[in-house]
Amino acid sequence: MLTIKRLDLSEARLLIAGAAEKAREIGVPMCIAIVDESGNLIAFERMDGGKITSVTIAQDKAFTAAAAKKATHDYNAVNVPGSLAFGIHTEVGGRISSVGGGLPVIIDGEVVGGIGLSSGTPQQDMDCAQAGIDYFETQRG
Repeated sequence: MLTIKRLDLSEARLLIAGAAEKAREIGVPMCIAIVDESGNLIAFERMDGGKITSVTIAQDKAFTAAAAKKATHDYNAVNVPGSLAFGIHTEVGGRISSVGGGLPVIIDGEVVGGIGLSSGTPQQDMDCAQAGIDYFETQRG
């Protein structure tokens, strides 16, 4: 039998709070998705002004980060013609994202979930996702 570590709703809300604070700081309303270790949605927030297309994109970034256990920008580096990983974004029904802004949430070396953001540039999305993780780590005690 497996024992699985998983984010709970209160932890998901901490991740959203930290990411949303950074989004307000940079003046870019974001869509923020938090998923469990399997990539299933726990919590989602679309800040006022967050792009409609970003609702799905943020969720796919979070899904990729958790289920694949790697940052979406890591896929971006290898998803180029000639690479053996080229086309990875077409897998899993097109849910694998290779756009920066999705990060795995890691506790004690284990992926327990993922955070995905969308509405800014990939770098802004990445910065807000990292801010969510940073805030979460300071608050979880």
